[in-house]
Amino acid sequence: MALSTSTDPSPSVLTDPIPFPSGRGIVYVITDRRAAGERSLIEIVRAALRGGAHVIQLRDKDAPARDMIALGEELLSLTRAAGVPLIVNDRVDVALALDADGVHVGQDDIPANMARRIIGPERILGVSVATVEQAQQAARDGATYVSVGDLFGTPSKPDAGPPIGLAPLTEIARAVDLPVLGIGGITIANAASVVRAGAVGVAVISAVIGAPDPETATRALRDAVAQG
Repeated sequence: MALSTSTDPSPSVLTDPIPFPSGRGIVYVITDRRAAGERSLIEIVRAALRGGAHVIQLRDKDAPARDMIALGEELLSLTRAAGVPLIVNDRVDVALALDADGVHVGQDDIPANMARRIIGPERILGVSVATVEQAQQAARDGATYVSVGDLFGTPSKPDAGPPIGLAPLTEIARAVDLPVLGIGGITIANAASVVRAGAVGVAVISAVIGAPDPETATRALRDAVAQG
């Protein structure tokens, strides 16, 4: 009997991915070991979920894949229990290994259209953008959402370049039919202005991961963006 050599080009999806949240007022929390300091990232994320975080992103540019997977497995147990999507920054291989809900890529990472082809149509695909042209390309490439920044200047990404302010975010939100998040130097004090400028929510690192009380910080951000 001849053996078939055909393969299914779509990646294996072990569980139905949790979709990207709809509507406005989204608080999207990105992990960062440096911002966490000596505290447990797992406990910080647990607190952020109690505070009402809508999305968690696993981000660790320096960690080996095995370490990211080990951390991701712990995070995934928390996010699945909370009904919140877990998105992996940059590492499509780690996202697939974890069966995470999606992946986020920047302009210098794997091209978004290739990421979409690898992860398939069901998972979330986020793309970092700073211009209307980049956002429109992301939409053509199959992005689920885009994040726009650095808006205000961030201590979490030394290579982010100068802050772009809110005007480009407004232009991008008007130009694409995708959810737009603001990122970069977001605080409780300026979060509402990001939503007023056209974003559906904010993506944060230090404002939650570095906060003394991540649960309270997340809840305060939710209240702030709800007023935007």
